[in-house]
Amino acid sequence: MLYELLYPLSTKYSWASSLNVVRYIPFRAIMATLTAMALCFWLAPWFIRELQKKQIGQVIRKDGPESHRVKAGTPTMGGALILLSVLVPTMLWADVKNPFVLATAAVTAGYGLIGFIDDRLKIQGKNTKGLAGRYKLLGQALIGGAALAYVFLHEPSLPAEWLEIRNRLAIPFVAFSKHPVELNLYLYLAFALFVVVAMSNAVNLTDGLDGLAIGPVMINAGTYVVWAYVAGLVFFGRPIAQYLDIAGMQQMGELAVFGCAVIGAGIGFLWYNTYPAQVFMGDVGSLALGGGLGMMAVLTKNELLSVLVGGIFVLEAVSVITQVASFKLFGRRVFLMAPIHHHFEKKGWPEPRIIVRFWIISVLLALVGLASLKLR
Repeated sequence: MLYELLYPLSTKYSWASSLNVVRYIPFRAIMATLTAMALCFWLAPWFIRELQKKQIGQVIRKDGPESHRVKAGTPTMGGALILLSVLVPTMLWADVKNPFVLATAAVTAGYGLIGFIDDRLKIQGKNTKGLAGRYKLLGQALIGGAALAYVFLHEPSLPAEWLEIRNRLAIPFVAFSKHPVELNLYLYLAFALFVVVAMSNAVNLTDGLDGLAIGPVMINAGTYVVWAYVAGLVFFGRPIAQYLDIAGMQQMGELAVFGCAVIGAGIGFLWYNTYPAQVFMGDVGSLALGGGLGMMAVLTKNELLSVLVGGIFVLEAVSVITQVASFKLFGRRVFLMAPIHHHFEKKGWPEPRIIVRFWIISVLLALVGLASLKLR
């Protein structure tokens, strides 16, 4: 919005020439980060008080670790604040005509709505069941499918180069132009939708300790910020993506603004979510952020790399799948408790140790992922 308002002024009036800076993605990305942080810091104290007044508190699993009993009643649904702090700066500083930004913001908001309904049902029922899984998945599939169809099937504003790469999978550490995996468009869309929905639910499973999910979310967002900016950068008339032999086009660069808004909102939220947490994000936050990350991965052609970069989320999801499958097939549990962060709690690890070690692993995985920009 501000981009649309300020940049034309810089071209028409000499006194507004300094506003030309808004045309540059790094400036707008920084401003989105600062705006998101400021908004979150400003609103959080009031927001937490309102949650406490309305008794919107966390419901704890009966079979969960004993140490979690003290968390009962801690304000939850703080993800609504994250959502606001992501979407407002995105609309202010990103090019709102960019279909990548619109689709990603729409999925983030839509998945946030699903999470909101889920959280409300949990609070009203005073249990951890919430929205039935089949309805949750149906909502995610419909919203994600509509957003992907908008970008991949019905968006005339995207250039011809998008039509060439839209249904290709980029293999990590392999030159994109030499060894792309080209799928049938509708098969690709089904896979892309799986990535978005899986990422959303994996982040949701990770959100079980104070600050555990928001740290890797910011790290993943930062990875995709760098990737999106590089993929959309043109240097002396030559696309950097062409030099690095990665999938890229200028429109991808705007996703860096969205990603920086996620980082800014995450920093602001972590201030209150760090151990011992004053507020939890709830499903309204975890489903939304996971959906946003999934869209960034798909739209920057990092569907496969997201398994590496989001390794913590994958580990959490796989631990749950393994636990359920093992118990149903063999009547035995692989872990003391799933997701895997609870396994380490049961083994006696202090909560802060688990959180920080998972963050460290997430940073290392992100660095390996970024190394693939050049190592191919």
